[in-house]
Amino acid sequence: MRRPIKKRPVVSPDIVHGQVDVERLINYVMLRGQKETARKIVYGAFDIIKESKEGGEPIEIFNAALRNAGPLMEVRSRRVGGANYQVPREVRPERRLAMALRWIIAASRKQKGVPMHKALAKELMLAAKEEGDAVKKKEDTHKMAEANRAFAHFAW
Repeated sequence: MRRPIKKRPVVSPDIVHGQVDVERLINYVMLRGQKETARKIVYGAFDIIKESKEGGEPIEIFNAALRNAGPLMEVRSRRVGGANYQVPREVRPERRLAMALRWIIAASRKQKGVPMHKALAKELMLAAKEEGDAVKKKEDTHKMAEANRAFAHFAW
């Protein structure tokens, strides 16, 4: 029997831009319940993007970064007859958004010795230009799915 569909909490839009995706980014950046600190980091990153010479509208760059960092395919493990296969699957839009946000934040946190708002701004701008660690992670995921395309018939 299949498990029931999980009821996910509805995220309200953020207070400055009125976008749900920006609030999701704030929630992913937040550590130990310090939401105001997370807001300062995200809005500080948006200010850096606005003031940079190659930057433009922060929301447009943020949306482009999400589009470029979100994977279309991924591999999932599937056990068939005592063997595990990496089966390529299409990624649902909600999961694509979550993975893109997670990868962008992980790439930002990996930069040591740089304030988080600067690292986040840099990673968002790189992802918008289809560069950076988050986009590399997406490309690696796509390569893995392509390499295991022979097992696509095991998809459920």
